[in-house]
Amino acid sequence: MTSPERTTCVIAGGGPAGMVLGLLLARAGVEVTVLEKHADFLRDFRGDTVHPSTLTLLDELGLGERFERVPHRKVDRMRVMLDSGIAPFGDMSRIPGKHKHIALVPQWDFLDLIAEAGREEPTFSLRMSTSVTRLVKRGTRVAGVEYRTADGRTGELHADLVVACDGRHSTARAGAGLTSRSFGVPMDVWWFSLPRGEEDPQGGLGRFSSGEVAVLIDRGEYFQCAYLIRKGSDATVRAEGIEAFRRRVVRLIPWLADRIDAVESLDDVKLLDVKLERLRRWHAEGLLCIGDAAHAMSPVGGVGINLAVQDAVAAARILAEPLRRGTLTAKDLAKVQRRRWLPTALTQGMQRVIHKQVLGKTLGTANAPTPGGTPLPIRLLRRFPLLQAIPATLVGIGVLPEHAPDFARR
Repeated sequence: MTSPERTTCVIAGGGPAGMVLGLLLARAGVEVTVLEKHADFLRDFRGDTVHPSTLTLLDELGLGERFERVPHRKVDRMRVMLDSGIAPFGDMSRIPGKHKHIALVPQWDFLDLIAEAGREEPTFSLRMSTSVTRLVKRGTRVAGVEYRTADGRTGELHADLVVACDGRHSTARAGAGLTSRSFGVPMDVWWFSLPRGEEDPQGGLGRFSSGEVAVLIDRGEYFQCAYLIRKGSDATVRAEGIEAFRRRVVRLIPWLADRIDAVESLDDVKLLDVKLERLRRWHAEGLLCIGDAAHAMSPVGGVGINLAVQDAVAAARILAEPLRRGTLTAKDLAKVQRRRWLPTALTQGMQRVIHKQVLGKTLGTANAPTPGGTPLPIRLLRRFPLLQAIPATLVGIGVLPEHAPDFARR
């Protein structure tokens, strides 16, 4: 192991929360080091939605024009496909602000953009292929991390603050012994891709039928597809084989029949083990958890990235000054949780309602007669289009959007 190194803030995890926090703190003049265990940001089926509140943040950071140069799709309508036909669900054109759409962009492009901006700051450092293996402690206080690089080199990086942005299976969180409250979920998700033709529906489309749910996300040349299965049923459903899977998808969405063979085997179908949980306390002395490390979100609404980025903005605004001055205390860390707890709890509350009242009931009605008619909420949204602004705003902007602090604006 090499001699211990020193920084002011070490961030475990180079996802959206970690990269945005690193950039903002660096723009405040804080020495910050981001440790990312992978060699690059390339991942299949990561959350690829950049919501209006995040697009506004990019503008405030002076990165809006750079983002526009990144190839992406824009979605301004959310629709559901029922047995009775396609119905509107959310209309982004009715939400406040400049950006009235969701941008669909590979997450690696978004992260590369933030990393490029970070490298322009003299106090920013990003180390790829570097995994956090455990916390360094002095008594009860977290004083840094131990790490291992891809070539097997190990070391210690000491810091005034460690921020866990390393996801729902966070090594840093586990090392601090922080416990979470878990909420039951009715489903897991199978992710796969299918070719898309120009004549196919555009934007995001949810398909609901008796016992089955799927979501198609328009990625231009292909659909990113999510097929929901009952929680814990992955092994059972996989045992039915690829042909049974293809029949399931085509039965639910018949017009995919001409391309379903693009899924050559169930190796092309990736499982997302859905969790919905939240830490009771997001911090320990010298450690803060944000994003999925603090609150694992359901994929419902695709809002996980949105919340993670907003956590990062709030943390940077609250912690930059005490980190600069060397006066950081547990009270400062508690302020971050107080700021972000309510929007997190409300968003998870809405997801729990959807799990129970919509997804749980739908997935639990396999082989039952398909109910007739259109659900009342959909009928109301269709009859009174102004109401479509409500789900669009909740998904696109969220409960408590955060804005870039003055020190980070360009």
